[in-house]
Amino acid sequence: MITLAAVLYFLIPLYAAFQFSLQMKRGTLSFAAYASVFQDGVFVNAVTFSILASAAAILFGALLVVPTAYWVRLRLPKLRPVVEFISLLPLIIPSVVLVFGQIRMFGSSSFLPLTTSDWGTNILLVIGYVVLSLPYMFRAVDNGMAAIDITTLTEAAESLGASRARIVFTIIFPNIRAAVVSGAFLTFSICLGEFAIASLLNRAAFGPYLVQLGQDRAYEPAALAIMSFGLTWLLMALMQAFAHMKPGQRLFRLPLPKKSRI
Repeated sequence: MITLAAVLYFLIPLYAAFQFSLQMKRGTLSFAAYASVFQDGVFVNAVTFSILASAAAILFGALLVVPTAYWVRLRLPKLRPVVEFISLLPLIIPSVVLVFGQIRMFGSSSFLPLTTSDWGTNILLVIGYVVLSLPYMFRAVDNGMAAIDITTLTEAAESLGASRARIVFTIIFPNIRAAVVSGAFLTFSICLGEFAIASLLNRAAFGPYLVQLGQDRAYEPAALAIMSFGLTWLLMALMQAFAHMKPGQRLFRLPLPKKSRI
């Protein structure tokens, strides 16, 4: 009964928003609001920019977290609580504090004025996204490494002459690929709709666009909300699919060709 009430509490407002998004044309239900959104050039530019920024944050976040988690588990287990605490700081410190620190440190009067150029501001945005993703990416990667014996894998690779960098990228990374992808999905869903950092850095991202559209129009924001929910559910489904994979297992297996009999 409680579960049913919780489901209805979630689905009824969602259904109301979906029905409202179909009422852009009076007297009939249509997808005119959705068509209006996709025909808006600003929407396309904002989504494209956010996707690229999120992809960059996923890439740099994985390059930062995977070697760090590997080294801490292998050589510095006593520092693991410290690293976990540092990775949880973005959940404690508001993103507004982070972006104001970036503006203060890399403003026009600083030794490295990144905010004076578009590419520099984009770098600050990606750095902010990487920081926001640390709790989710580190937890996913750390859980993935807990499922494999990294000590045995490292010793076996070192006995064959492999360097540490090669061990991380050719042995450890493929075995925790599912965990990295799960963290990437969480990072993408967070960065795509992020508002505070993108707005204060004056970047044309999806989050500020959604807020601005909500102030100017009525039906299009409801359509965007439904599409955002759909994208989030898709990412959650993919994350669940990867979460149930074993180390080294592929999500989709191509059928092997049948051997011809002679």
